[in-house]
Parts: sequence; C-alpha cells; structure tokens
Amino acid sequence: FTLQILAWGLRNMKNYQLAPVLSPSLIVECGGEMVESVVIKNLKKTPNFPSSVLFMKVLLPKEELYSPSLVLKVVDHRPFGRKPIVGQCTIDLLESFRCDPYTTKEDIAPQLKVSLLSAAPRHDTVIEMEDTQPLLAAQEEEIVDWWSKFYASVGEHEKCGQYIKKGYDTLKVYDCELEKVPEFNSLTDFCDTFKLYRGKSEDSDDPSVVGEFKGSFKIYALPDDPTIPAPPRQFRELPDSGPQECIVRIYIVRALQLQPQDNNGLCDPYIKISLSKKVIEDRDNYVPNTLNPIFGRMYELSCFLPQEKDLKISVYDYDTLTRDEKVGETIIDLENRFLSRYGSHCGIPSQYCISGVNTWRDQLKPTQLLQNVARFKGYAPPVLSENGRKINYGGRDYTLDEAEANKILHQHLGPGEERLALHILRTQGLVPEHVETRTLYSTFQPNISQGKLQMWVDVFPKSLGPPGPPFNITPRKAKKYILRVIVWNTKDVLLDEKSITGEEMSDIYVKGWMPGNEENKQKTDVHYRSLDGEGNFNWRFVFPFDYLPAEQLCLVSKKEHFWSHDKTEFRIPPKLIIQIWDNDKFSLDDYLGFVELDLHKTIIPAKVPEKCNIDMIPEYKVDSSQKAPRSASLFEQKSMKGWWPCYVEKDGSRVLAGKVEMTLEVVNEKEAEERPAGKGRDEPNMNPKLDLPNRPETSFLWFTNPCKTMKFIVWRRFKWLFIGLIILLIFLLFVAVLLYSLP
Repeated sequence: FTLQILAWGLRNMKNYQLAPVLSPSLIVECGGEMVESVVIKNLKKTPNFPSSVLFMKVLLPKEELYSPSLVLKVVDHRPFGRKPIVGQCTIDLLESFRCDPYTTKEDIAPQLKVSLLSAAPRHDTVIEMEDTQPLLAAQEEEIVDWWSKFYASVGEHEKCGQYIKKGYDTLKVYDCELEKVPEFNSLTDFCDTFKLYRGKSEDSDDPSVVGEFKGSFKIYALPDDPTIPAPPRQFRELPDSGPQECIVRIYIVRALQLQPQDNNGLCDPYIKISLSKKVIEDRDNYVPNTLNPIFGRMYELSCFLPQEKDLKISVYDYDTLTRDEKVGETIIDLENRFLSRYGSHCGIPSQYCISGVNTWRDQLKPTQLLQNVARFKGYAPPVLSENGRKINYGGRDYTLDEAEANKILHQHLGPGEERLALHILRTQGLVPEHVETRTLYSTFQPNISQGKLQMWVDVFPKSLGPPGPPFNITPRKAKKYILRVIVWNTKDVLLDEKSITGEEMSDIYVKGWMPGNEENKQKTDVHYRSLDGEGNFNWRFVFPFDYLPAEQLCLVSKKEHFWSHDKTEFRIPPKLIIQIWDNDKFSLDDYLGFVELDLHKTIIPAKVPEKCNIDMIPEYKVDSSQKAPRSASLFEQKSMKGWWPCYVEKDGSRVLAGKVEMTLEVVNEKEAEERPAGKGRDEPNMNPKLDLPNRPETSFLWFTNPCKTMKFIVWRRFKWLFIGLIILLIFLLFVAVLLYSLP
C-alpha cells in the first residue's frame, strides 16, 4: 500500500520545558516504516510545512481489524542537537483514509481541493461582466429588513410583513453547528485536525492537549505487477501555504435558552469576541433580564490565517457590582472554513441582488465562482449564449427561463447571466446562505449545554479585493406612534342608581388605556344625572406607544420591581380598552361595561346608534359557528368614527351595557408634530377642536348646585304638592285672620 500524507501544518503548540516550540518537524510511523517531514524554520511566522506531501510504502493487512496504528510525532529541533518529542498522536482506525485513486479522474483534487477563494479568478474570463449596475433611487415603502428574511426562514410569517409576497429569497437556518451538517463533512474535506498529546509526567497527571496537527492521509493499494504504472497521486493541487490576511465578519443574531445567572432566574447577556490577541468586549450592549436575547450585532475583524484561526465567541452575564460571569462559549476554526471546498467562507444566497436588504456580499460574482468550480471539477469553462439567458456547464445547458419558472421577479435582481450562474452554483453542493445554531459550553461543565447561539461567520481574503456591504442585522427599533381617541357620546348606558327622588339614573364617565401602559389610564369628565343612558363628553384621550411595524407588536419597557436596575422589554399586540363607569362620591365607582379593540383587527363601527348591537362583537368560543366580524386595520385606515357596543358578563352571558361614539386615529411622530392635539379639551385644542358638550340642564352634581337641585329635582318631582301646600297655607291663614277679626 502507498500511504500518502498531507502534512499541512502545526497549530497552537504549547511550550516544552518552559521554552517555545520554534522549529518542529513531523515524523510519521506505520507498520515499521517511518518518514520525516522538512523542518518548519519559524513556527510563529509560518506554521505550515514548506513541503506538504509525504509518501510511505507500507505493508498493511487487508482486514482493517489487524491494521497497525498510525503514529504522529512532532520533534522540535533545538540548539546543541537536541530533538525532544513535543507532541504525539496515535490513530488506530485507518479505514476512513483508504481510497480508490482511479475513481475521480475528472476531479483535479478529489475530495480535497482548495476552496473557491484560494485561487484568484482567471484573467481569460469567458463571460464578460459589467461592474456597474444602476441602483434603485427610491427606497421600498414597506418595512422589509434582514429580520423579515430571518423570520420568513424560520416560519414566523406574522413577523415578516410583505417579505414573502414580494418574492424575496430566504436563508437556511441550521439547528446545529455548520461542522455538524452531514453533507458538509465537518468542513474537514481539505484537512483534518488531530490533537497532539504529551503524555503523563506523573501517574496522577492526565494527558493534556499540547497542540494540533493539520493534515490528511490517503491509503491506496499498489499494483502487484511492477510494470504497471503507479496510480495517480492524491493532493495534487494545493493552495498557497503562506499566511493570508482576511476580513472576518461575525454576525450574532440571537441566543436561545441561556442558563440563568441571576437571582431572578434570568440573565443580562452580552457578547465577547476573541481572535488571537484581538478582543471585543461588547459590554455596553448587554440585553437585560432575558434568557432569549436578540443581539443583532455584527463585528468585523482582520486576521492572518492560519496563525489566528481560532475564533472564540463567549456570552457573559452583566453584573453591576460583582464580576461578570461567563455563561458559555463556542470556538470556530476559521482555517477549515477558509480551505473547505464547500465554500463555507461565505454562504451562497438563492438570489443575486444588486440592491435592497439582500445585496450580494461575496467578493466574486456568481459567474466567476462558477468558473472556479468548473476548473476544480475538470469541466470546460462555462459558455454563455443567448445574451446571458443560456449557459452550458458540465455538458448540460441551463436556461434562465427554466431557472426562474414560477418565481416572482422583483426590482432588486441583477443581470440575467449572474442569476443563471447562481442557479447553477446552488446545485453544486456548496454551503448556502445560512444561520447556524451553535451550542455554548462552559469550562466548568464541559459536556452540558449552557444555551445556544444563532450566528454565522463570513471570511474574505484581502487579496481578492473588498467584500460587498455587510448585512444590517441591527434589532428592529420601535417607532413612536400616538393613538388619539375622541369620546363623543354614549347612549343606552345601564342606569345603575336611583336618585333621592326614586328616579333611575347614572353619573357616566368613560375610562380608557392601552394594555401594557396601564399607568397612562385616562378618563373623561362626568356626565351627571343621565336619566336615559345618554352622555355627552367631547373628550380626547392621547396614548403614545412604541410600535414595531414589521412585527405588528407594541414594545413595552418597564421595571418588574421598583428595585430593578434595568427595564424588561415585552412585546404585546396593540389594543385599546374602553370602559364605562358610574361615578359615586361617597363610595367606590360602579363598573358598567367595556369593549376591547385590537388595532390591527378593529371592528368596523356602526354609523348610527340604532344599528350598534352586541352581535358586532362575537363570542370567542371553540365551537363558535359565528362568522368573523367586519374588521379593518387602524394602521391602514388611519382613522375610524362610529358607535361601538360595550358589554358586561352576567350569569355567563353578555349583556349590552351601553354604546359609545368615538373617533379612533393613529398618527406617527411626524404627523403628531404637524397636527398637534391636547388631552381632554386642553390646549392645543385642535385637530379637531373640541367644544364643551351640550349637556341638558339636568346634568349637575346635586350637592354643589342647590338651586338647580331645587329646580330640577325637588320642584319637578313635588311641584303639585308644593302648590297644594301653599294654597292650603294661604287658606288656613285666611281662616285664622277671619277668626281673629270676629267680634
């Protein structure tokens, strides 16, 4: 058998006998044979071997069970001829390295080829490309951002707005690390990582990892007849082994199910990035009081590969007085992603866009990437025809019409030849545009998950020029809106009291608020002594609120306890609650009824009170066969006016408690400045101006208006009694005078 060894390099070598490892070489032993690599002159500057491919002829049994082990030894060449072994690795199973050298003739570097990045694009390009494309002048009116794309990809369509209907592309969300996705072979298709151990210095010591060897092996049989030519060699096309300066973009989307760190069972997480000696501690942007924080942060670093290959992403818990605690961390090998043939340096999106939120961000355009893929696979260069609407690749014709059949085309798409080339690339098994879910681990509990982090990493070599613009994944910021409610009148309100004269009446007022902002409850003035359930108010409520248009939710920030340091954020649907009350001066006010209105599905009001009834609001029952009420979004309508029914639950059934005439209006911050309006009837009393209500003379508070009390209560009720008493009194006085004047 021939054992072909790809000795790529050494990484993270620890000191040996207090001295750093500077000039190592690799010794490979198998089946009584040995081969040694050339010496790395300076491990810190160039950690890769100058000559990467080694050969050994070994006698191996055909049965894997009896195969000898493969032993790797790293020897450091020190002064005075000292050559200590500074690390060792033993590989017991060789079956995974066996291959058939004749099976992949078409592929220049079968199973192990440089990534699409490692070779610069050829100058004799078949497809000529225009670098400039006219950008869209006008921005999209609707709310479409990267989070729309993310929520559309994870199935939360209620948060993505019109994104899917516009025909925009989605991304792939993996529920594990990219290295654990089966079709990408752990991203070790170019070379594996073997941990080097030093063994025990004492019986009580555990063998510790002292470094890593990057490389791979291929084992294949030699022909028995020496006249037959030897099989083709493996590892024929290798990338440049020198250091590569790269731009690394780390996108942290959100974390899930973090381990609680605080006494309240929650956490105040923030991100810390470590890449060699570069550290970004994003402590100022911690997310308070949550186990599922939305970070929406992008960090950009420059690094040299392979020296700075280990990217460590940690999540810490923010503490004001004590030391911050580490929740967990995850480590990404950037070198594997850079060298992998799966294009894991930058995922391939499903659409080629030159503007909008999905702007192409790779350094090479799809046609250039396709040429590289064709060259690596041994295909002829792709041939463009029919003005970019047809490409011949790998002996097959692809047309743009077939690629975009039954797809919605939008204004952000780029040229047709790039879209078609991208369609072909999507069939080549490359890593798609994605978000991976990485498990966080702690050094104190190495095998127990501390939570998950949804993120992705882009790696761009500077030798290929500047990359495209980064995605803006900043969390959605709530916009300030104001709900204006004008309460005009009420009608048919329940008469809850009896006056001192026995008349049924109610002292009506209306109260309103938005759930989540209960501290901003507002109420009208009181319409006293309503004898027929009618109330007149002309009163304005003003409810400011923070709103996320794309998610159609209100953002509420409040402290859970008065001693809480930070506010906790809640997202709730925008609703309005209106209640009718009966005012009492010497006891608690009496609750009469309410109506709850969802601002996104606001019930269409009745134009006249006679048509306003309780059937306008359906009962929400599981087996309800009622048809859905007529409703509309107040955010689209902007304004509604009419009569809504208020009801109260009594003995398990709903009873109409009254009807309220209102105007509902939603305005944004700019509109509110242009058209100001004050609360109640306060200044600025405009848009519209509210006059004093035209209430009947009978509407007054009895003990503050004694004259009106006599006029409208006592006199109206006991008028004939008073007249009779006066006549009787005059008659008695006349009789008394008559009797007095008799002789």
